[in-house]
Amino acid sequence: MVSEKTQRINTFIALGVLAIVIAVICVIGIVTYGKTDEILQGQAEATEYRISSKIPGRIMEFRVQEGQHVKAGDTLAIIEAPEVDAKKLQAEAVKTQARAMSDKAEAGARAEQIQGAYELWQKAKVGSEIMEKSFKRVSNLYKEGVVSEQKYDETKAQYDAAKATERAAKSQYDLAVNGAQKEDKEMAAAKYEQAKGAVAEVNSYINETYLIAYADGEVMEIFPHIGELVGTGAPIMNVAMMDDMWATFNVREDYLTKMPIGQTFTAEIPALGKTTTMCVYNMKDRGDYAAWKATKQTGQYDLKTFEVRARPTEDVEGLRPGMTVLFRINKQ
Repeated sequence: MVSEKTQRINTFIALGVLAIVIAVICVIGIVTYGKTDEILQGQAEATEYRISSKIPGRIMEFRVQEGQHVKAGDTLAIIEAPEVDAKKLQAEAVKTQARAMSDKAEAGARAEQIQGAYELWQKAKVGSEIMEKSFKRVSNLYKEGVVSEQKYDETKAQYDAAKATERAAKSQYDLAVNGAQKEDKEMAAAKYEQAKGAVAEVNSYINETYLIAYADGEVMEIFPHIGELVGTGAPIMNVAMMDDMWATFNVREDYLTKMPIGQTFTAEIPALGKTTTMCVYNMKDRGDYAAWKATKQTGQYDLKTFEVRARPTEDVEGLRPGMTVLFRINKQ
């Protein structure tokens, strides 16, 4: 049986060993405290552009699906806009009318109209010549006192009227030969150009019923369904440019020295089980609404949060928007 003295010795030994272990643990904690790596968690992003409609209408057809890769110039969707088609018919009619008026002004009167005006001028000319002879006879008889003054005045009036009729007929003939005035031709031509512009405008609206991809990318989300009405500027779908990706980190300002602009670092992508090299290319303040951290209990000053963007230095296969990107900061 173990004596009381032996038990007491064993107890002291056990307490001594426990004290040594606690001391070692404390020393290790003091040495390693604050020297563990800090992990900054970011998120992969991609440049996106939104497809929207310039004119109101009804979704008639989608030619792509979510997740589908598209090329610049591909037709993504078609909008039905019967009002635009009706406007085109009206604009085409106005254009045809304006062109006919312009052609008429340029061509002048037809040959039949010119010939008719010429015949009327000749008729008036013959009548004027006859009245001129009659007036000369009556004038001689008036001088001899054979006819009265009233007869002389009547004959002179008829002669003057015949000359005026001749001049008017000659003017109509000249007008038929010369055609429209320069100003009339220019006005008709301007009306035609205006009508052409209206047709071009309507055609541009018709082109807008076909929604086209502006750049290569992947369709991320389609908002309306087939048959739904969409208004002017309403978003139809989002397309992500997968060849233009980066990662966004929210970094406290006391860590900014670890990520200056132009700095490269190794980042982890847990979803892919890969690492990649990234280069910081942009940094901006997140604003007063972002998280702050007091550096001292007295609150002498706070640390603000900055948004830091870094782009992979090479293509990362499988990297998609939304994936987590990690950057380990060595605090030693």
